[in-house]
Amino acid sequence: MVEQLRPGANAARARFVLFDFDGTLSLIRSGWVDVMVPMMVEILAELKTGESEEELRAVVEDFVARLTGKQTIYQMIELARQVELRGGTPLDPLQYKRAYLARLHDKIRHRIEELRKGHAPPEKYLVPGARQFLEALRERGLTMYLASGTDQEYMREEARLLDIDRYFDGGVYGALDDYKSFSKKILIQRVIASTQCSGEEFLGFGDGYVEIENIKEVGGVAVGVATDEPECRQVNDWKRRRLVGVGADYIVPNFLCRQELLDLLFPR
Repeated sequence: MVEQLRPGANAARARFVLFDFDGTLSLIRSGWVDVMVPMMVEILAELKTGESEEELRAVVEDFVARLTGKQTIYQMIELARQVELRGGTPLDPLQYKRAYLARLHDKIRHRIEELRKGHAPPEKYLVPGARQFLEALRERGLTMYLASGTDQEYMREEARLLDIDRYFDGGVYGALDDYKSFSKKILIQRVIASTQCSGEEFLGFGDGYVEIENIKEVGGVAVGVATDEPECRQVNDWKRRRLVGVGADYIVPNFLCRQELLDLLFPR
């Protein structure tokens, strides 16, 4: 079921498509929030400011959600700022990031191994209907880009294991150690500059605030993929509120509504 927030919004002029990765196409890292948030709450609780765990959780959940879609390091930079605000001496954000990735790896290791060894089909860790939707967009001759806030070396391997990297002839991009050198916004600007296209020739898909905002800033059409992970059978209200708030034109829970969404985006 497609929710139309701006009836009539369409991608008839689209030449380029930007997809977010985690939560939009891939479910390999599903549950990452349940790793990041508790770690951050633990770190802030150790400062013994008198704040309850519930109060700290609310603070952390707010900035984690606000920065979802940007490189992971930005969430760690904000964690360091929160430590400093409470009178603590923060670690380098990169140290926080490494600690988080170690915990996340423990959670998702078996998923990666299943895929590497061929013990699970890629579809097990894809948002329902994703492959068929990517096939349909490729058939339309659109140039597709895959961009993620996850470190590039990891997300490229995960895209390969899911057998979806082959759809993205524009490239597969992830976070770099020099985090200021790449972002989804920078990628969009590079494409516009190199092809001399207009922003309204962009179509974007994402489950986070950032990619939807970036697409709308240049005048493109944005589809909010409000996946309720890991089943992704219904809209996640928490995601939906944020995607609506930043200007998404459509909301979907997955890509099983492929034909309905295609008919709306590309009216005959």
